[in-house]
Amino acid sequence: MRTELKPTRLDRVFSRLDREPERPAHIDVPVMTRHRVVLFSSTLAFYVAIVWAVIITSWLVRLDWQIMFFRPYQQWPEIHAFLDYYVVLGQRGPTAVMVAAWLGWRSWRQHTLRPLLALGVSLLLLNITVGAAKLGMGRLGPHYATEIGSNEMWLGGDIFPSGHTANAVVTWGILAYLASTPRARRWLSALSAVTSLGVGLTTVYLGTHWLSDVLLGWAAGLLILLALPWFEPLISRAEAWIFSLRDTWRDRRTTAPTPAPTPAPVGTSTLRTPGEEAASVRDTGIAARAAHAPIVPLHLPSTPHLARSERTPITPLGHRRPPHADRMTRGTSTARPVAGG
Repeated sequence: MRTELKPTRLDRVFSRLDREPERPAHIDVPVMTRHRVVLFSSTLAFYVAIVWAVIITSWLVRLDWQIMFFRPYQQWPEIHAFLDYYVVLGQRGPTAVMVAAWLGWRSWRQHTLRPLLALGVSLLLLNITVGAAKLGMGRLGPHYATEIGSNEMWLGGDIFPSGHTANAVVTWGILAYLASTPRARRWLSALSAVTSLGVGLTTVYLGTHWLSDVLLGWAAGLLILLALPWFEPLISRAEAWIFSLRDTWRDRRTTAPTPAPTPAPVGTSTLRTPGEEAASVRDTGIAARAAHAPIVPLHLPSTPHLARSERTPITPLGHRRPPHADRMTRGTSTARPVAGG
């Protein structure tokens, strides 16, 4: 009795990877629904409220100072080494490379550039909005504070809002945004929320950000994710343009005519190797001798072989002397008359 092995989960994963990439029949593209508009408006209002609370030096600024004096990194030093590595999940360079690798594989499997283009648009919006807010408000961090109780605004800093937090929200949240099934979207949304929350609290623990910086970073990253459906038409046009450019370039490569070799103009000299120079001189000499040589017929008439004494010298113009009746051929014996007769 022959039994067949039941494929494991890993075998099923490898079998899916071995299949030929296929473009899905329908790709679910998020649209700006009313629910999303309400979330975007609420997040924007929260963003403005945080900025206003810091500008007027409200209770939020006092809470920032209390946490700073508490010094969490001194209260729990045993987790300091772990959090030093965990905060890398919010750095733009490493996270962008990891997420771009995953989305690039998805783009290849689905024959679409939308995942990579959506990531590029989100990172561009992140750099513009968060970078402009950082430079515009110029808040100093806890380690560089100048006056106790102040909001440290417009003093040349660049930490408000928190770039680590906003980057974690956008980079890991884009995976949930591009999920192909509702179940995957829910799981990835929860994972990205926990990751970005942990990155933000880690910066507060390390003393590199105020708590209000982290709150504004969460709002800034969420605003970008909620606004992405407005950029979907632009992403679709960019994808169509890139594919048309690829097809045009491919057609040019396959149908390009082979250019005919152009003869070298008279009077121009070309560099040749010594071997080529010698061959050229030899060919020229052979051609010159062939031009001055007499033309010899290819097929000669068949004539009997004559002795040297019987041959008549021949020239191109005929015999040297005209034929004469009284002249005898050389070699015949005749009686010579006796002189003086």
